[in-house]
Amino acid sequence: MVSSKKIVFLIILPFLVFSSHKYYLSLTDIEYNIEKNSLEIIINLFMDDLEYSVNKDFEIDLKLSTKDELKNADIYFKNYLNKNLTFKIDNKQINFDYIGKEYEGDLVYFYLEIDSVNNPNSLELSNKLLLKYFKKQQNVVKLKNGNNRQSEILTYETNKALLNF
Repeated sequence: MVSSKKIVFLIILPFLVFSSHKYYLSLTDIEYNIEKNSLEIIINLFMDDLEYSVNKDFEIDLKLSTKDELKNADIYFKNYLNKNLTFKIDNKQINFDYIGKEYEGDLVYFYLEIDSVNNPNSLELSNKLLLKYFKKQQNVVKLKNGNNRQSEILTYETNKALLNF
């Protein structure tokens, strides 16, 4: 009887060891460029989660990173980002410019910029990226202003952060 338990354990063990755990995590890096008076923003998201969310929201099939990828994918990305990401500088709503995106492995990097940022005191950020479909999603936000660094973890329950310069 003991040996049959050992055999079952040895059969199940590889499945436990090699089963993949899905992480729901994004990173938003924001850097204040004092010389250009701008905020430079880089967001990285897992491609499959982003594709799923955009496809569901806009009822499309992006087919990211394939030869059949939609030619106008950037339009959907801009709309998705505008819908789920907002910035307030010193309590004033500010729009961002979508610079572009690139794929690296299973990640999508978005490049955004906010111009005409002169001596800001605070940045309020609302980041709802991927939260609609992935309740365990965590969106890490990092702000760099010279030597000053701050970070916050945003979730489904708490998707806003107030960062000070």
